[in-house]
Amino acid sequence: MSKESNLICAYLLDGEGGGQSFGWTEIQAWKPEDGVLWVHLDRKGGKTRRWLEDQSGVDPIVGRALLEEGVRPRILTVGTGLLVVLRGVNLNPGAEPSDMVGLRLLIDERRVISLRHFRLMAVNDIREALERGNGPKNPGDLLVAAAGGLVERMGPVIADIDDEIDTLEEQVLTSHSTELRSALAEVRHKAIALRRYLAPQRDVVSRLPAERVTWLNDMQRALLREVAERTVRYVEDLDSGRERAQVVQDELNNRLADQMNRTMYLLTVVAAILLPPSLLTGLLGINVGGMPGVDSPWAFAVVALAIVAIAILEIVLLRRLRWI
Repeated sequence: MSKESNLICAYLLDGEGGGQSFGWTEIQAWKPEDGVLWVHLDRKGGKTRRWLEDQSGVDPIVGRALLEEGVRPRILTVGTGLLVVLRGVNLNPGAEPSDMVGLRLLIDERRVISLRHFRLMAVNDIREALERGNGPKNPGDLLVAAAGGLVERMGPVIADIDDEIDTLEEQVLTSHSTELRSALAEVRHKAIALRRYLAPQRDVVSRLPAERVTWLNDMQRALLREVAERTVRYVEDLDSGRERAQVVQDELNNRLADQMNRTMYLLTVVAAILLPPSLLTGLLGINVGGMPGVDSPWAFAVVALAIVAIAILEIVLLRRLRWI
């Protein structure tokens, strides 16, 4: 479909895993008795807004909820259907996976309306499955496929975060580079950004199997429970990753503090050794009468040897006191 139409794709499901591709003309002529219709739209398109407001038959309040900016995952019963907002990792080129993409679904027993702005690989998988003839057969299957696909795509991203933390744990034990701080900050930012949306999504997906809608059968509810379990596990993995990153941060801070303390200790010892010779040279450098050795050619050598002797004596004393 053309980008100008704001219609990404539309299918009339045949109940066997396939579907007939629709355009705007077929969508507007569709009636519930024709079969299950799936309409997938660009949320920010002007035609999308006009269709939702004027031609879709969707309640205006629900329509505004579908078009709302920056929504968090949630679920709302709308008559015999559900309004479901989910989030998926952003796998588009040049994007950060933690910049999660929203998918809004309005589902009832005869029609599914989905909206997104940025491309979602999970939705592309559903489209490809329909083209192959092994896609969703009904609205319940489509909801399971969408929720499951979004969660499945999160797995590698969360695994990468765990791998990054493992690498940082090893590096902090073998090096003292301050560059580790920025790497730790970045990985913690990723974990926090993912958890921000994944935690409420866990609650949404956990509620789905319990919703009293007739178009969800027992098998679909069981599959949604599996999706909910995976979502819970991913949230726990993110929590664990954040805690491990904090432990690594604490260890790094301790090592940097120890390094700083050793440096300050060394400077203090050097200052202590140099203090008496500095006092002696300062005393001999005053310009007043009666300074000893002014006329002696050996005075400088004697003073230099005395300074060296004092320094050696101080080092011996500090070693006996176990300060160095």
